[in-house]
Amino acid sequence: MIRRPPRSTLFPYTTLFRSIESSSAYNTDALATPQPSNEPKIYDEKLKAIVGQISKLTLIEIAELNELLKVTLNIPDTPMMMSMGTMPVGAAANTEEEDDDAPKTKTSFTVKLIKFDDTKKVPLIKEMKNIIEGMNLVQAKKFVESIPQVVKADIGKDEAEKIKAAIQAVGGECEID
Repeated sequence: MIRRPPRSTLFPYTTLFRSIESSSAYNTDALATPQPSNEPKIYDEKLKAIVGQISKLTLIEIAELNELLKVTLNIPDTPMMMSMGTMPVGAAANTEEEDDDAPKTKTSFTVKLIKFDDTKKVPLIKEMKNIIEGMNLVQAKKFVESIPQVVKADIGKDEAEKIKAAIQAVGGECEID
């Protein structure tokens, strides 16, 4: 006859599981079975009703709903990153021309990458990735290879000087307009 060890030595965690099952904090509700990936997802009726109500709103009401949700949920306004080809460089020039009687002091500057040392191309690409928010290495490489390019527009003089110094430190030449 084969003797088996006691059950407690085979399963040392049995008592732990039993204590969890008997505790009042243990949830005995059945978990929802996941839907197979080839079948359409089934949505709750409450969500369907909300979508139905939102789809009947006008664009102005949707914009107001958007603002209300941002305020209620404390979501910050984050502007979309504009592509490099559509940066509003000329917008600042138009506002300055309208104020002819005011003294002209430049408050916004544009940093433009003009050329770079070919031996220091990799550090310059890495620096462009750090300077331009949301840019990955591939985008930074294409950006550096298609010079002259505007690095940043409509920034203060201090920030423009910092960016220029950072670019020059890694072998790039730039100008501030």
